Amino acid sequence: MRAHRLCTAPMMDWSDRHCRFYFRALAPHAVVYTEMVTTAALIHGDAPRHLDFDPAEHPVALQLGGSEPDELAACARLGARWGYDEINLNCGCPSERVQRGAFGACLMAEPELVADCMKAMQDAVPIPVTVKHRLGLDRVEDYGFARRFVETVARRAGCRTFIVHARNAVLKGLSPRDNRAVPRLRHDEVHRLKRDFPELEIVANGGYASLAAVEAALARVDGVMLGRAAYHDSYCLAAIDARLFGTTAPTRAEVVARMHRYAVAEVARGTPLRAIARHLLGLYQGRPGARAWRRMLSDPAALRRDDPELLLAAAARVEGARPAAARDFLHNPAP
Repeated sequence: MRAHRLCTAPMMDWSDRHCRFYFRALAPHAVVYTEMVTTAALIHGDAPRHLDFDPAEHPVALQLGGSEPDELAACARLGARWGYDEINLNCGCPSERVQRGAFGACLMAEPELVADCMKAMQDAVPIPVTVKHRLGLDRVEDYGFARRFVETVARRAGCRTFIVHARNAVLKGLSPRDNRAVPRLRHDEVHRLKRDFPELEIVANGGYASLAAVEAALARVDGVMLGRAAYHDSYCLAAIDARLFGTTAPTRAEVVARMHRYAVAEVARGTPLRAIARHLLGLYQGRPGARAWRRMLSDPAALRRDDPELLLAAAARVEGARPAAARDFLHNPAP
C-alpha cells in the first residue's frame, strides 16, 4: 500500500481537478484527494465530469460519499476503471445534505455498516480502500467512540488506513464551515489511536499549518493531511513536501510557469481561466506583492479574456518586473 506521509484534503468546492493539478505542481510526493463525490452523482449523473483527471495528478484518491454497500462497490469499480490509485470513504462530512442521505459523518454511529461498505468496495477493486472520519459526533468527546469505530472497521473489513480529522462533527447547530474550526482539536487522541493500533496506518488531519507542526505530528502518527493551510498558504505545501522527501522545492515562478502551460491547454479545451486562477490566490501569501497577485488574478475584466498570459503577467508584477503585459492586464478593459 502507498504511504500517506503527506496528503492534501478532500475539500468541497475546492479540490477539483484544477486544484489537484496545482497541488501536484507544488508537492510531487503528496497523495491528493478529490472532493467528495456521492454515489448518486456517479450512478445517475455525469460520471466523466466527476471522475476525469490529469495523469499528472497521480497518486490521486477518489473520495466517495454514500452508505449503500452495493452502490459504493459500483462506484469504486468506476473509480478503478478511471485510473484512481485509491478509493476513500467519507465518514466525516457534517453537511445537511449528507445528514439527509444518512452518510458522511452520520456513518460514524454505525461502524458495522461502515465495515460492510468497506468490505464491499475492497471486494470490488484491486486498489486500496481507505476511510476518513472524525473523532466523534456532536458535543460528546469520548475517545472510546473513535476507538470502537476504528477497531470495528479494521477487524470486520480489514481496513488498514484511517485518516482522522482531530475534531468532532457537530451535526446540529454548526455549519460545515464552523465544523472545521469550532469543535476543539484533540490531536492527542489521534496519537493515542496510533499507540492503540500500531499495526494500522493513522493519518492526522486538522489544524496543521506549518512545517514544524507537521514534523511534530509525524513523530507520533504515520502521515499528515493538509487542508485549508495548503489552499490559503499554498507554497507551504511545497516547502513541507521538499523537507519530508529530501528534495528541492520548486520556486513560485516555476509553479506559475507550470500552471501557465496547464492553463493554455485547458483554456483551449473550453475551460474558463477563472476556474484555474481561483485556486492560485494563496501562492504568494505572506510575501511582498501578495495583494497585487490576488488582485490581478481576481480582476473580472482580465479574467473575461480567458488569456493564460494573465498568470505570467501577475507573477512578473509580484517578482519585481513590470512588463507591458502586466500593465495591459491591470489597466486595459476586456474586449
